[in-house]
Amino acid sequence: MSRLPFLPALEGLRAVAALGIILTHAAFQTGNDTGAVVNRIIARTDFFVPVFFALSGFLLWRRHASDFTFSAEGRRRWAGYYVKRLGRIMPASLAVVIIVIAFFPVAGDPGVLQIVANLLLLQNYVPDGMIGGLTHLWSLCVEMFLYLVMPLLALAVGRRRRAVRVAAIVTVGVLSALWPFLAGPRTGDLNPHIMPWAFFGSFCVGLLAAETEGWLAEVGGPRAETVRRWAGRRLLWVALAVGVLVLASFGGPEGLSSASPGEFARRTTCGVAFAAALVVPVALAPRSRFLESTVMQTLGRWSYSIFLWHMAILSLVFPLLGISLFSGGYVVMLLVFAVTAALSVPVAALSYALVEDPARLAVSRWWRARGVRTTAVRQTTSASCTTEESPA
Repeated sequence: MSRLPFLPALEGLRAVAALGIILTHAAFQTGNDTGAVVNRIIARTDFFVPVFFALSGFLLWRRHASDFTFSAEGRRRWAGYYVKRLGRIMPASLAVVIIVIAFFPVAGDPGVLQIVANLLLLQNYVPDGMIGGLTHLWSLCVEMFLYLVMPLLALAVGRRRRAVRVAAIVTVGVLSALWPFLAGPRTGDLNPHIMPWAFFGSFCVGLLAAETEGWLAEVGGPRAETVRRWAGRRLLWVALAVGVLVLASFGGPEGLSSASPGEFARRTTCGVAFAAALVVPVALAPRSRFLESTVMQTLGRWSYSIFLWHMAILSLVFPLLGISLFSGGYVVMLLVFAVTAALSVPVAALSYALVEDPARLAVSRWWRARGVRTTAVRQTTSASCTTEESPA
């Protein structure tokens, strides 16, 4: 069984992850993320961030694992990969950063360093680099770093045997799990808990899913069908994911309290397990009427812009509804979630139609045209040299 080039179910899973992130922020800002066990479980829906990391790892590794070499063609693929990643991420990100800083009161009065860091997605490395309405973009900073380093891993092992690749990926994930103990507790304005290498484990979940998908395509037969059958038992994996949320709710401090190294390690490990429970089964058995429905496909297509805009919109929902921050029960939380999601979707649709998709296509067309011109120049040069050196 060959690998499908596009898996619609993963697009639908992006929509679920985006809505899950809105829920965790609605819970936090209505004060429903601490105290009761249910609150602490809801707070851990922030594990949908590692789901995004795992999805990126899976999609990028299955496409590019063997692309990067030091040959001329390999260098061109490397450059093309970076150009397309920047074209995919940066235009919509720049738009939201500029608009939020310029027009949203929640942004406050950020300094020049904060503004530049957020524009370049470097805020995780800058003391007090976060800006109101844009604080969630720390995860996009992580994502960009993962995009940058993935070709290095591919260059090292991408063309080696599968067993070597898997061993290397597992090693990276294990080393990532040691970061909380190396970093220690947060003591200053720079937060070690949002450094990209703390989340390599979630990214590696996606890489391992891609390797497993490739192995299933190679071996085929009863073994592959057995794995896919187990992966297709959606309720089992959803129950496991919920179980991880319950377990994680007892594994660390509540709210914004700083986690100890052990607590942070448990939390990131649970995030890896949550991402694995949701992403790997869908990647290996990518059939789901719910995730492939028109609504989920549309929301999945807009999910990046939904993610980008939801925090700024959330800041407007409270005065719109006449609700004070950090107050209200579950009904208020669900109301804030519903209104934020309902407003984020049309804004995201506009962002996708006017910025995200046109910019992505423009960058892709520019890169293809540049490649055609470069090839034409090389062919002309080669023909000229052949003519000059020919004995005829």
